[in-house]
Amino acid sequence: MPLDQRESLFRRIAERRDELVALTRDLIRIPTVNPPGDVYTDCAEFLGWRLAGRGFAVEYVRADGAPGDSDRYPRTNVIARIEGREPGPCVHFNGHIDVVPAGQGWTVDPFEGVVKDGRVYGRGACDMKGGIAASIIAVEAILEEGIPFPGALEISGTVDEESGGYGGVGHLATLGYFSRPRVDHVIIPEPLNVDRVCIGHRGVWWAEIETKGRVAHGSMPFLGNCAVRHMGAVLHRIETELIPRLAAKRTAMPVVPEGARQSTLNINAIHGGQPEDHGGLPSPMVPDRCRMVIDRRYLIEEDPEEVRAEIVGILENLRRERPGFDYELREVLAFLPTLTDADAPVVRAVGAAIETVLGRPAAQVVSPGTYDQKHIARVGHLKDCIAYGPGILDLAHQPDEYVGIDDMVHSAQVMAMAALSLLRREV
Repeated sequence: MPLDQRESLFRRIAERRDELVALTRDLIRIPTVNPPGDVYTDCAEFLGWRLAGRGFAVEYVRADGAPGDSDRYPRTNVIARIEGREPGPCVHFNGHIDVVPAGQGWTVDPFEGVVKDGRVYGRGACDMKGGIAASIIAVEAILEEGIPFPGALEISGTVDEESGGYGGVGHLATLGYFSRPRVDHVIIPEPLNVDRVCIGHRGVWWAEIETKGRVAHGSMPFLGNCAVRHMGAVLHRIETELIPRLAAKRTAMPVVPEGARQSTLNINAIHGGQPEDHGGLPSPMVPDRCRMVIDRRYLIEEDPEEVRAEIVGILENLRRERPGFDYELREVLAFLPTLTDADAPVVRAVGAAIETVLGRPAAQVVSPGTYDQKHIARVGHLKDCIAYGPGILDLAHQPDEYVGIDDMVHSAQVMAMAALSLLRREV
């Protein structure tokens, strides 16, 4: 890329700093909370309106029948595309518009987009509305500079990444939106820090364990069979047998933070006995059902069948050893680890742009949790995909989540330079 052209492009992005902040705030103020999937259509149409005004062809695709999709909560995705002056590759920026619930502990309004101390605060600021805004400003700056390019640029706003991505990238991938020949390179502006290229993620296996019992009067528990006590036995085995084994498993993948370079297991939820959605007192009953959801993250060196077998082994041993113990095991979701080749074009293009913009070499990392690359790899069969965007990974899903304004500007410069390098096949 000629030096004068690059400097002019970077200067234009820097001069649009206030517009970048305003766009981020506008997106934060659309509370696309998942679950249940609030106002997805409003956010998709806002992005579509803006990009259509810049000359993009815009499509809206609802994921009919996807988990959570309904007329009240439609899973609406937006895809915008603009063609270059001649045939060539396509670079696609994909961002998820859904955010997790705000939760407690905020010192600012989570849906106001408060600006202070060089940061924009709000739910989704770093994960990942700041990244979406940066990618839009990057592409718009290329167009405003009048820089000729072959091929096409695409931007999408997709839903449900926080709950598996089936109604978003997963659905679009089945329709061919993330496969060649339509798309060649994908950049997902997840918050992996402004100087790092994320080349993949650990594997995930979610499962629901249900222990079974028999109801009886709470004053005579010996006449029943307590499912909650059985679940306590499951938890004890997980705590004393499985978690120490997982802590000993290590990976060569450059997973960040350091604690995620081992296998992990989280207890997502546990429910037993009577529901609590009433104002009165419970009745005295021995619970006959107890459910637990586990979130197992595993390494590329592990066999997915062994991941499942570890849990099955605990449950089967308890069935043999513990009187009255019975269970059901249901898989909730499962995704293999992904790892883009460290020498892939999109990795090299973004890495070179980071070094140019920030003046230091880019680090290559792997995410502790999955993101929508999993669908692009397994359904779209597109391997040239990475995550790169502004924001600090550790702030995602936290109260007082924020994104640094300087980081957004720098990441937009990186995205713009990398996109042009890929379109021109300079890597």
